[in-house]
Amino acid sequence: MIDTAMTAKDFWMLVQGAGMTLLVTAISVAIGTVIGVICGIFRFQVGPWWAAPVTFVLDVCRSVPLLIQLSLAFAFVTAVLKLRVSGFSVACGVLSLYTAAYCAEIVRGALEAVPANTRRGARSLGLSWAQDMRYIALPLASRVALPSWIGLSLGVMKDSALIYVVNVSELMKSTKDLITRLQEPLFLLLLCGVFYFVISFPIARFGAYLEKRWSND
Repeated sequence: MIDTAMTAKDFWMLVQGAGMTLLVTAISVAIGTVIGVICGIFRFQVGPWWAAPVTFVLDVCRSVPLLIQLSLAFAFVTAVLKLRVSGFSVACGVLSLYTAAYCAEIVRGALEAVPANTRRGARSLGLSWAQDMRYIALPLASRVALPSWIGLSLGVMKDSALIYVVNVSELMKSTKDLITRLQEPLFLLLLCGVFYFVISFPIARFGAYLEKRWSND
């Protein structure tokens, strides 16, 4: 038996933290994916020279540690711009750009994996560029991009543990607060890991199911 001073209220605190982690992840991945798809298509279509400004911004988002991005963004918005913005909004904004930076590379690489002859055949049949992208290129590219996108989504969920620096009570921050109060680090960190596993495992399995199903089509 595990001897712990943890109460039902403390457990509910972790559940609420897990809910906040899921909410921030869902918003960030959704917004970041939309921006990433647009940037990925743009970089693929116009080439490296014309896309250089966009590439530079995405490289900055990928290169600078997320912890620094969160801290700088929160300080800039609140101290420099003097705006009353919640840490939740800053966290979602930074994580969305962070997601978009990686998603753009995933989309660009997936589009380059589509055979050029397939696209030329579609255009020779009279399809416009938009129709080619909608019915040919993007459906084929999505099969290539799905595994990497699932991995990115899970990575963003785990990286959301850093949003405690902008005062968002997600799962990791809730765990740290309980550790400070209860002084049971091993048990609480183990419980936190279980929460992350419970959240991550269904997503990973669903992604594997889709990948297997699409590969057999």
